[in-house]
Amino acid sequence: MGWKFHGSWPDSLKKAVVIVVPHTSWHDFYLGLLVRRILGVDIKFVAKKELFKPPFGWYFKWMGGTALDRTPGQKKVEAIAALFDQKDEFRLAIAPEGTRKKVTEWKTGFYYIAKKANVPIVMIAFDFGKKKVKVSKPLYPTEDKDLDFLKIRKFYEDVTGKIARYS
Repeated sequence: MGWKFHGSWPDSLKKAVVIVVPHTSWHDFYLGLLVRRILGVDIKFVAKKELFKPPFGWYFKWMGGTALDRTPGQKKVEAIAALFDQKDEFRLAIAPEGTRKKVTEWKTGFYYIAKKANVPIVMIAFDFGKKKVKVSKPLYPTEDKDLDFLKIRKFYEDVTGKIARYS
């Protein structure tokens, strides 16, 4: 299909929060499945609970998905971080935008999940403009959230999503 990889998955990395940006289209889902297959890495994902209802709910579960209830006031960070303690190997993909529309600010749960679970963040970008999949080196959250987010944002500079106006 003409796509190229820039970076690779660290072989010994058994646990990580994987952020995928930009998330602008449903095409990101099947591209993500293809990328995880090419990388040979089992990466799970969370998605809004509405996707897990019939007729396709079984498919999303089979593909490694877990339904996420996005009702406010829940302790989602703690609950998801606890999953890392329960498993020997666990990699979780999250789209920080929380939607396929253009957003001015990302949701920060992914950062706090990684911090609480003491696992790194691996950044993945699907750059439709350059037909490139970028994979970062692991970034362990520090006590300086602002500096960490500068590094994360830098990784995604000049990346174009499937729907460019939402990137």
